Amino acid sequence: MTQFETEIEELREEVKKMWKLVRSQLTKTLDALVNFDKDLAREILVKEKRVNGYELKIDLDCENIFAIYQPVAIDLRFLLAVLKINSNIERIGDIAEGIAKYIIDTDTVFSEELSKETRVLEMFHESIVMFDDTFTSFDNEDTAIARAVFKKDEFLDKINRSANENVESYIKKNPEDINQALYALSIIRKLERIGDQSKNIAEEIIFYLEAKVLKHSKKN
Repeated sequence: MTQFETEIEELREEVKKMWKLVRSQLTKTLDALVNFDKDLAREILVKEKRVNGYELKIDLDCENIFAIYQPVAIDLRFLLAVLKINSNIERIGDIAEGIAKYIIDTDTVFSEELSKETRVLEMFHESIVMFDDTFTSFDNEDTAIARAVFKKDEFLDKINRSANENVESYIKKNPEDINQALYALSIIRKLERIGDQSKNIAEEIIFYLEAKVLKHSKKN
């Protein structure tokens, strides 16, 4: 293996480590939400610094490989994709941090009725599945898995579109829970963005492996 190949492989492993860290952040955020665990939510805020550290290192490693080796073809596409994937993963980490802050700031756990009517937990589980699928697609270099992410994003969009109506209905029946309902709505908006970021990652994987640019194109 050449030095260039070694550095590319080391970069790939760094990206995967960051992916796994952010995945852990998401699952812990879900656990903190379900169990109203403020200590776990605080742990998520602390670990966000590690996510930021990974982002900076990966960006720097990409810049160094560009400068030293001037890669072309699939190697160039890989590096360009990694730069964007890195940014999207970091943003998902930011979203997990944002939801954790809601958990710390709120006074009472979400009621079972609120969770059911807004479908917030169902949406949370699906957003993690989407993120897992992008990792599997990247790790296995499988664009079919990446394309399946687009369909799953439609599920998140559907819940997001009905969120205002569902929250309004809940508040009318439970006016004393207006703050919790608004928190739920904010979390839904954030989860919808996780879907968007995962979709962006899937697009970059397809670009890297197939040299197809899907950004801004219509997906069936």
